[in-house]
Amino acid sequence: MANTIPNRQVICDTLLELSQHDRAITVLASDSRGSAAMGAFAKQFPEQFVETGIAEQNIVGISAGLAHSGKKPFVTSPACFLSMRSIEQVKVDVAYSNTNVKLIGISGGISYGALGMSHHSVQDLAVMRAIPGLAIILPADRHETKKMTEALVQYEGGVYVRIGRNPVEDVYDNDDYEFVIGKAVTMRQGRDLTIIAAGETVRIALDAAKLLAAAGVEARVLNMHTIKPLDHEAIFQAASETGAIITIEEHSIHGGLGAAVAEVVIQHQPVPMKIIGIPDEPAIAGKTAEVFKHYGLDADNVARIAKELAAQKGALR
Repeated sequence: MANTIPNRQVICDTLLELSQHDRAITVLASDSRGSAAMGAFAKQFPEQFVETGIAEQNIVGISAGLAHSGKKPFVTSPACFLSMRSIEQVKVDVAYSNTNVKLIGISGGISYGALGMSHHSVQDLAVMRAIPGLAIILPADRHETKKMTEALVQYEGGVYVRIGRNPVEDVYDNDDYEFVIGKAVTMRQGRDLTIIAAGETVRIALDAAKLLAAAGVEARVLNMHTIKPLDHEAIFQAASETGAIITIEEHSIHGGLGAAVAEVVIQHQPVPMKIIGIPDEPAIAGKTAEVFKHYGLDADNVARIAKELAAQKGALR
């Protein structure tokens, strides 16, 4: 059954619950409390809410100061602006200064599809990956978002989280599973190849795996919710046991999940591999589903490529 609750709402609901017992939790918004679904938090905990207005550089600097004073700041701002306009503050005030700031990039990827390249955030993972000491997480659905938020309150250090704008279909039946930052989750076992996804593309990977199973190809599916630190062990195991890897991401093919996985694969366990994402061009404007379809971010295309890769792998053996 499709989920009708966006991940941004889950973050607010979880922080509301946790803030009852942890008054160090502080939410900051850059004129974005509506977009971040943080209106309820601002109303219930006004003394733990900071509104900076449209000032992304300032909101990161303020959050770093709050962290130094013992607070647990959660910055909520559109991913396209948080990851680009304030990148120096993220680099210096959060990462280099080793502050306990959680950067929540809302409406990430191509959530603002019709607004075009200025509002797309398909370079953010590449930029954030290059900053030392900054963890990067993309939760797949509401269940994982809840568990991630609970983990982030306890986690010490800078984190960049990217979530979409709209509800996404559940990939978990419930939140009764172990979520560990930096540890991939095996969503489906398979021996013929592995599909690695993160965020909203996990659902696509699972749907593609079902299509492949009907065609006699058993695909392993890994939910690589943490892009950094990356789960090298899961990648090694996938490469050695299935012999081929596909990555699928709502991001440029340069510098994101696919690139991170490829860096591990090529240096330690070379196998045939394919990266599916946004090509090196300004992504088209349109509804999210339309943009996904245009770039082959759909189950049918992933299954097609997987069949070709599985055949290639067989030819190489």
